[in-house]
Amino acid sequence: MATASNSVILIIDDVPENLHVLSELLLPQYQVLAATSGAGGLRVANGRPKPDLILLDVMMPGMDGYTVLARLRENPDTRDIPVIFLTALADSGDEEHGLKLGAADYITKPITPTVVLARVHTQLEAKLARDWMKQQNVTLEAEVARRMAENDLTQRVSIRALAHLAETRDPETGNHILRTQGYVQQLARGLCQHPRFAGTLDERYIDLLHRSAPLHDIGKVGIPDHILLKPDKLTVDEWVIMQTHARLGSDAIEQAERDIEMPLPFLSLAKEIARWHHEKWDGSGYPDGLSGDTIPVSARLMAVADVFDALITVRVYKPAMSYTEARDIIASGRGSHFDPDMVDAFIVNFADFSAIAERYSDAAGTTTETDPPGTWS
Repeated sequence: MATASNSVILIIDDVPENLHVLSELLLPQYQVLAATSGAGGLRVANGRPKPDLILLDVMMPGMDGYTVLARLRENPDTRDIPVIFLTALADSGDEEHGLKLGAADYITKPITPTVVLARVHTQLEAKLARDWMKQQNVTLEAEVARRMAENDLTQRVSIRALAHLAETRDPETGNHILRTQGYVQQLARGLCQHPRFAGTLDERYIDLLHRSAPLHDIGKVGIPDHILLKPDKLTVDEWVIMQTHARLGSDAIEQAERDIEMPLPFLSLAKEIARWHHEKWDGSGYPDGLSGDTIPVSARLMAVADVFDALITVRVYKPAMSYTEARDIIASGRGSHFDPDMVDAFIVNFADFSAIAERYSDAAGTTTETDPPGTWS
């Protein structure tokens, strides 16, 4: 840490004799700069070396000390330099005025050397302490930012790892995670100005939605292979078991929430998505038969994204459809399977959804517009 004896002091006074006296007093301990006018003082204050403290005469021709101080405070490069007023004015009102303008101290003339040295030393020590604290804050903020970035990356990698663990049970889904993340983000942004959703879909919510979306099918780890990978139509009993993946996923996330001391918003969204992304607008979905706005916004968004991706992707039980045919099926589910406004936003931004599908297409799983349509079950 620097010491006061290394400090630079600027004296601004239009009387050469005053400059000489103060310089003689301060030079043994400090580096001294001098200016004989307010304008000259401002130039020196903006130069190098930058002063650590300014002794400023109040009564000067052209530009008085009050004006100089105001100019110093207007400039980001000089606003933090402490200023001690030097004046022959003894009126307490003058001192109060100077302090209100931002002066650090006020010394009356004729000066008393010991008083000047003591007050200069006090202000320099205070500035050194402020500078040290500012540097510590910068260092601390940088460390906090580094750790937050590290925690954010760890969280994202952990989410992705869990999602991929679920997908190892169903390897044909490939880049399903990346595509559905992109779809829900695109759909949410397309609705963020809509009167029904503007209060929910802010940037923070959309970021959390994008972060939690990969966990929507985490419950599939609990579904037996002979059901999950069955190439034929499921029996009634098998379908009942298959539907439990929604509850299994939300239960797993809820257990994770219990294991931590503070709630994490993205886990709350992940739980909503995992449990209710198979609910339908008309109440015919599962696992709880929710309908309309009782289905969380996050789950309604994922419902559109998940079905669209399922339609255009090869699965063990079906071939892939073209993008346009998948779009038409989504449109046909408006007001029955899906939130009507979400379907409208999907159709308006259909080109963006197609672009996301292309960007993260599987090597041999996703069709293009020229591919023959298949069927979806």
